[in-house]
Amino acid sequence: MKFSELPLNDQVLDALDAMRFEECTPIQEKSIPVILEGRDLIAVAQTGTGKTAAYLLPILNQLSEGGHPEDAINCIVMAPTRELAQQIDQQMEGFSYFMPVSSVAVYGGNDGILFEQQKKGLTLGADVVIATPGRLIAHLSLGYVDLSRVSYFILDEADRMLDMGFYDDIMQIVKYLPKERQTIMFSATMPAKIQQLAQNILIDPVEVKLAVSKPADKIIQAAYICYEHQKLGIIRSLFADQTPERVIIFASSKLKVKEVTKALKQMKLNVGEMHSDLEQAQREEVMYAFKAGHINILVATDIVARGIDIDDIRLVINYDVPRDCEDYVHRIGRTARANNDGVGLTFVSEKEQGSFKAIEDFIERDIYKIPVPAELGEAPAYTPRKSREDNRRKRGGKGGGGAARSGKRRK
Repeated sequence: MKFSELPLNDQVLDALDAMRFEECTPIQEKSIPVILEGRDLIAVAQTGTGKTAAYLLPILNQLSEGGHPEDAINCIVMAPTRELAQQIDQQMEGFSYFMPVSSVAVYGGNDGILFEQQKKGLTLGADVVIATPGRLIAHLSLGYVDLSRVSYFILDEADRMLDMGFYDDIMQIVKYLPKERQTIMFSATMPAKIQQLAQNILIDPVEVKLAVSKPADKIIQAAYICYEHQKLGIIRSLFADQTPERVIIFASSKLKVKEVTKALKQMKLNVGEMHSDLEQAQREEVMYAFKAGHINILVATDIVARGIDIDDIRLVINYDVPRDCEDYVHRIGRTARANNDGVGLTFVSEKEQGSFKAIEDFIERDIYKIPVPAELGEAPAYTPRKSREDNRRKRGGKGGGGAARSGKRRK
């Protein structure tokens, strides 16, 4: 479907035309009419599907047609990280070029001037506020922010916000909002905690759910079946003959990220780390260095799996098998973008074999297993069924780990 076939006004269509946007993505086609009708919405869609435009375009359409107070905050967009808030703000600038709609991005950092700029935008009443939960609450606690006239409340990457512990912050922000509002939630997955949040803040929502797409065909997927202590040796072997370019290594925890980063630095590799212990300014500095090519390897937790916007990542390594099948797709989806080729490698230890088999079942293919380098010694056999049974006995419970979670559709 073309954007011109949707009930969007001329100002929005002019902006889309200037940006050479013609065809809707599936999430845009399904979400935009619902939002224009004024219905609450919960949409399940991955990063890279065009979800930002799916909510910004209809909101801009409504704001540009007038009828909203000029001196008030009319829309709040919540994002889990500073990086995502900045990306949304950039898209907002492009889409609103032909419209008398103001916006301000509100996120953390050590810059006092930045805080004052945010305060000014909030007190004057920017039409659209794009904010991370913690920083918005910091401004709210100082008493000069009025959210009583907000018409639209949007949560982007809601599942990631809950993973990062923002549930209470979101519910605190909701208390400042009027009950008469339109609430829109976008999430990449639909676990029980997202369903609970939806029940608490949405009213009779329309549900739009796109199936999690399989990894792009251009991504070469492979795995090493290994012992945990062999993983660093595999990295040493991979980068022994050539300097790596544009590599992201995902690890399961910030402690593991720190350990792997330290080990790679001892190998004289040019590496940076990204995790939630870093200050916002530090994270921005690391991301800038990675984008500029000053850092070849970025070791990160899933905090950046959906927030990084770089088109020429050559290699993604899962140092640990992701907990969810969807996270596997998000992680390796950082490569092979913008018509480039890419490689996704996964290191699978003995206890992770059951989770990895669940990923293979989810993407409906057997991932090629690369032999562990001979100098690292013998590697374990790939026996995921046995591994699952062993784990089940150890836990004294039932059910294998790592299977894709899916929420039931509420009637």
